Amino acid sequence: MKIIHVITTLTYGGAEAVLYRLCSSDRLNTHIVVSLMDEGIYAFGPSLQKVGIAVHYLNMPRSRVTISGVIKLFRLIRNLKPDVVQTWMYHADLIGGIVAKLAGVKQIYWNIRNSTLELGKSKYSTIMVLKLCAKLSGFLPKGIVCCAYKAKEVHATLGYDAKKMFIISNGYDLSIFKESPDLGRKFREELNLAEDTRLLGMVGRFDPQKDHFGLLEALNLVKQAGFEFRLCLVGDDLNVGNIKLIEKIKELDLIEEIILLDRRSDIPVVMNGLDIHLLSSAYGEAFPNVVAEAMACGTPCVTTDVGDAALIVGDTGWVVPPANAARFAEGIAMALKECGGDPDSWQTRREAARTRVIENFGLEKMITAYHAVWRGEGV
Repeated sequence: MKIIHVITTLTYGGAEAVLYRLCSSDRLNTHIVVSLMDEGIYAFGPSLQKVGIAVHYLNMPRSRVTISGVIKLFRLIRNLKPDVVQTWMYHADLIGGIVAKLAGVKQIYWNIRNSTLELGKSKYSTIMVLKLCAKLSGFLPKGIVCCAYKAKEVHATLGYDAKKMFIISNGYDLSIFKESPDLGRKFREELNLAEDTRLLGMVGRFDPQKDHFGLLEALNLVKQAGFEFRLCLVGDDLNVGNIKLIEKIKELDLIEEIILLDRRSDIPVVMNGLDIHLLSSAYGEAFPNVVAEAMACGTPCVTTDVGDAALIVGDTGWVVPPANAARFAEGIAMALKECGGDPDSWQTRREAARTRVIENFGLEKMITAYHAVWRGEGV
């Protein structure tokens, strides 16, 4: 089949990473990707093109629809005559879905990547688009892919047509995300850390959704309890230029413990260097990639109970309530105690974390599920 994917943007993010893995690894179908926005920086566009995927940009400004962009998308769809149009994220679901319908495409599938949106935290325009999509969900798309059970549950209560929803969990290339002591040593040498230093980490951009300040408050409690550790923060704006973050780190007496690494592309290296990965998100997650990526590298996780994080972790890590620094600190302390205890017990936990990803979230399983949806078979 010929599949046109319409996505809001191709900047580095969870949905964009899944789209890249799907298109670059699916050998049975032809994939074409259309971004509503421009090429941007730190984006997946060049990576897609490098593996032979055609990429088109509509050059719409963020959160704005242009007539020229809509016309370009309509012409692309009419000229390329796809068997399926698969859209990704709310704005692309709305715009891509309507234009594909007008262009005569019958096989239109949406893709929901969020679990919750909150007024005052999420953009008002995004919430309005979500509400409009809910009204159109009964007749515009043939099916709706949700990356998480929580996403399906929440969107059904918001008015989406639950009968059209399918769950396809994210899938991971386990030849890339795997245990590698050599990569772990390389990362620790880069940070000039001793082998016995307990290294925590969190990969995720600086954003209220990720609740980095709550993370720091929890770590302050962990430090007060007498634990020694280092924490590396990886993601956009996690650098010394972030004045608010630096002030919070100083306020909580964590200057010696925190290592700011900003954006990095070598996430398997980072995950292998960590003893424990943390996710402090307060809301908005659906299927947090970083949790599964860490586990695939044999790194146990302490995560807040957001989206499908608890489902991913199972009994291989620790799950605590969101936006609760005291409970998060308890989870981190429990993980640090076990990490510093019996080596065999800790190795068993590491192996269990990777095995859970292998058995439930492999890349081929995700690709096969998309094939079934596109053939109209569901999953």
